[in-house]
Amino acid sequence: MGFISVLGECYVCRKPFTFHPHKVPSTRVNGVREPICRECIEMVNEKRRATGMPLIDILPGAYDPADESDDQDEFEG
Repeated sequence: MGFISVLGECYVCRKPFTFHPHKVPSTRVNGVREPICRECIEMVNEKRRATGMPLIDILPGAYDPADESDDQDEFEG
């Protein structure tokens, strides 16, 4: 059994980070999912909390490696 960790750039702050390709919070830009790092999601959630908007959930394992047997579609899907 192996693991896969994606290295990508946060769409908001442009810093590189690793993440689970199917669980990481993201935004769609021109139909493509763009990943967002934990620090940026936490910053956005602070602003959302202050305005009474629903928070963006961070799924368990979103910033951890994925099991290579995960059969979900590709990240870019």
